[in-house]
Amino acid sequence: MDITSTVIAAAVLLISAVLLIAVRGRAVHDIAVSAQSAVLTGSTPVVESDPPDPDAALAAAESVGSAMIEAGYSVETVQDVLTDMARVNGLPESEVLAFPNAVLVSARGAGQSRTGAVSAGQGTMLFGQIDEIQRTVDAARTGVLDPASIVERITRVRAMRPIYGPVPRALAYALLSGALSVLLGATWIGVGLSAALGLAVGAGLLVSERVPKRYGALITVGIALLVAVVVFLLLKSGWGTGIMAALIAPLVVLLPGALLTTAVLELSMGHMISGAGRAAAGMMQLVLLGAGIVAAGAVVGVPDFDFTERPELLGPVAPWAAVAVFGVAIAVHRCAPMRDIPWMLLVLYVAYSAQVLVDPLVGGIVAAFVGALVVTPVTALVARQPSGPAALVTFTPAFWLLVPGALGLVSVADALGGDSAGAATLIAALSTMVAIALGVLAGSSLSNRMRRPAL
Repeated sequence: MDITSTVIAAAVLLISAVLLIAVRGRAVHDIAVSAQSAVLTGSTPVVESDPPDPDAALAAAESVGSAMIEAGYSVETVQDVLTDMARVNGLPESEVLAFPNAVLVSARGAGQSRTGAVSAGQGTMLFGQIDEIQRTVDAARTGVLDPASIVERITRVRAMRPIYGPVPRALAYALLSGALSVLLGATWIGVGLSAALGLAVGAGLLVSERVPKRYGALITVGIALLVAVVVFLLLKSGWGTGIMAALIAPLVVLLPGALLTTAVLELSMGHMISGAGRAAAGMMQLVLLGAGIVAAGAVVGVPDFDFTERPELLGPVAPWAAVAVFGVAIAVHRCAPMRDIPWMLLVLYVAYSAQVLVDPLVGGIVAAFVGALVVTPVTALVARQPSGPAALVTFTPAFWLLVPGALGLVSVADALGGDSAGAATLIAALSTMVAIALGVLAGSSLSNRMRRPAL
């Protein structure tokens, strides 16, 4: 283990711990203040003496549930939230069933019953939207907002325009791709290539946001094919394996690591249909990316390629600078408000520091578990701050540093290319995802009461 990296990691964790302890005392959950804020903004808090309104409660549950599914929350979280909403609205007998693409709600109580279903998962949410959805959820599940105000706020969130324009978002994707390549072990040439390819991929992703979802598979294969053709051509020209990271870094947003880990998490909690569905979707995404890479190898004529060879890192300080660049860039590309960026950087540095300290001692799989174990309560504590972003906003970038999706992509590409080593890599990828899921479960047990004020 490099002594400089170890010292930096230990110092970062120490500073982060001091900051988290300092802000912990400021996070006071004050429902009265939240209710006053809701009134001032034109919303109405739920009053216990009000008679339950199943129709309004059902509309609110459908609105919140579909938005949470599209934001990427697990079905367990969605069901917990909607159950709390039903309780505070005087309908404690309500039943909720959530899936990755639908939400079914039966609003029941006081002799009344209404049942409804709504499709979900038809789009994606940017970080700014996820943050506002979480704030609405926090207010809804504690009775700060009445059902009509909930529906209105969710409607406004869906109508939100991206904070940043297409040019800054595309440039930010180039920067995050270059920064991630540093963490994956690229040379300076590889970093430049990753940034250039990231610019092209980022622009393509922004264009694809306006394309019907049924063409998503073609877009995924096309992007992977383009990136791989460029990398393989340069490899044949003698650029060296230092550019290999450019094959993975530009595809980071397309890697389904978070989806697959959520699938493992849901399966472990008994949500068989949702977990199996997400697992199938994640594996299909990996197959599409792997198919694009293998097709590029066949077109260019690269008979063999080694994903595992890593050149020397660009010095001990470069990865730490790359974490900051990655954090700011992903915040801009996914349109997080400026106030969220310091919190995102804090979580990213905690995640990376934990990996740096643990990985040389116990290996990557256990390091993934420890990283998720450490990051989960940190994201919950950050979300508990009045100005802190939703836990999902800070956890998602930190998760990409754990890179289980990249491992899965390697295994699928090897298997499609006829490499017998692909099976071993696939097992390692699955083990990593299980480790992260277990880390999230263990970390959640430490942070299940950390809810931020409902503002």
